Amino acid sequence: MYNPQLETFLTAADAGSFSKAAEQMFITPTAVIKQINLLEDALGVKLFERTHRGLTLTKAGVSLYKDTKYIIQYCRDSVSRAKNAMQGDTDIVRIGTSPMTPAQALMELWPAIHEQCPEIKFQMVPFENSPENAKEILANLGRDIDVVAGVFDETMLNLRRCAGFEMSREPLCVAVSIYHPLAAKTKLAVQDLYGENLLMMHRNWSNYVDELRDELWQEHPQVNIVDFDLYRMDVFNRCENGSDLLLVVPPWANVHPLLKVIPVEWDYSMPYGLLHAPEPSRTVKKFLKAVRIAIAGNQL
Repeated sequence: MYNPQLETFLTAADAGSFSKAAEQMFITPTAVIKQINLLEDALGVKLFERTHRGLTLTKAGVSLYKDTKYIIQYCRDSVSRAKNAMQGDTDIVRIGTSPMTPAQALMELWPAIHEQCPEIKFQMVPFENSPENAKEILANLGRDIDVVAGVFDETMLNLRRCAGFEMSREPLCVAVSIYHPLAAKTKLAVQDLYGENLLMMHRNWSNYVDELRDELWQEHPQVNIVDFDLYRMDVFNRCENGSDLLLVVPPWANVHPLLKVIPVEWDYSMPYGLLHAPEPSRTVKKFLKAVRIAIAGNQL
């Protein structure tokens, strides 16, 4: 459904060299170079700067890289939709999963959900956390993906044009490298954060996070707040590879095996649950009702 040279392009960009890309694709470096040359000729743009140190994307390459990720995923989703249509199976709930949107909470409730709706089946749909995917998937829930687990508030729901089903309130915690001195603690005082870089999502992403941000700025200026744009694996890697701290919630405790999530002595939390379309399908409504009953049963 798309030019296979695009996958070669992505592999070479991620690998940083034609030889490494060739190893991953089980073809020769010459074959990789030929495919990239053909792609550049067909598009009329230069995609890579080639040096003895390896490959770097040009501005055109960076632009195509972002769009290619979306194109390939969209084609795969199209095939999945076609197969579902052929099967005529409407009792499937497609759950979007990524390292930052794990479906573990649903797995724990599955026996109770299955008891309520034995006809409903789960279909896990992996996706990559990127600004483009976040915007596209959440604005079109119900098309390729029905629900995504995550934190939310009204600000985010309005921004992404979706709805939220609250399963719990999760405390805002701090993730640190297991090698960081603070990792020895089981709970942190705000003063423990003095002199540290605390990575937080940018202002206007969540009013819950902004309330914490305002208190830190006003009452604890010794904490150095560093903004970032989206929870992605590279942010968790930055926290593990350096000495930065990262604002997280407990459901993300297993995102990175070398990070420890530690509660902090403050009273800040935010809703955690399922993001879905504003007008969900009959099956999704039935599923959400079963989740509500399962949660109530766990609380008894």
